[in-house]
Amino acid sequence: MQKKTNSIETTNKNIVSIQFSLDGFSFCVKNSATKETLHFESFSFDKTIATPNILLDKLAATFKENNILQQDFATITAIHTNNLFSLVPNEYFDENNLKEYLQHNIKILANDLLVFDDLKEIEAKNVYVPYVNINNFIFQNFGTFEFKHHLSVLIDKLISNNKSEEKVMYVNVHPKNLDIVVIENNKLILANCFSFETKEDFIYYILFVAEQLKLDTDTIQLILLGDIDTESEIYNSTYDYIRKVDFIENTNSIFDTIPHSNHNNYILLS
Repeated sequence: MQKKTNSIETTNKNIVSIQFSLDGFSFCVKNSATKETLHFESFSFDKTIATPNILLDKLAATFKENNILQQDFATITAIHTNNLFSLVPNEYFDENNLKEYLQHNIKILANDLLVFDDLKEIEAKNVYVPYVNINNFIFQNFGTFEFKHHLSVLIDKLISNNKSEEKVMYVNVHPKNLDIVVIENNKLILANCFSFETKEDFIYYILFVAEQLKLDTDTIQLILLGDIDTESEIYNSTYDYIRKVDFIENTNSIFDTIPHSNHNNYILLS
């Protein structure tokens, strides 16, 4: 399924950010000077695909047909969305030990590339496995570009935009995964990703995190963003157990022109 805005004027002064996962991909174009969002498109798959190679095939087909993605841009950012990561405080971080940080959480293959993002807001590193084939494809199409893990971008944006001094639980919803980020007074308390199939799985992880952090489900503020709405089963299930549930606020004017709720696609559009 594809959702998009109107076409934009061709210029190499714009910047593009492309986010992709095994559930789909999306991109937005912004004015490099004003940061105004000029264009947004998203492509969701009917079901989660099996491998990054299939993702590459779908991405390549879209690039071939999409006139906007064939433009020149001032800067290009690729955002990898997956669960192949580990957060490491700076005081324990050694660039020579990337494999050690990941091997207890995920299965590392011999040809996996291990990289890290610097999270200055929380004095930590996010060590992760990017989709190398996607990076190679983007380099072939655009040349030099920057890439990041989606959780790195999400954490930085949530901390920058957080207005509360109390503990807040943010839940960013993907079709088959959820990111849970807990912040208190602009300090990161927890950030993790979980896979789910049912509404019971979904609420289990929220309640599990609440229990581990001793959060009162009657008083904790839970803010939802991403692929969720008030009509969904996972929303109703959440509201059954958590009393203070809201959606994140995003005032990007692009939402006036696209068929998305303004809590969707926060990583690209906030």
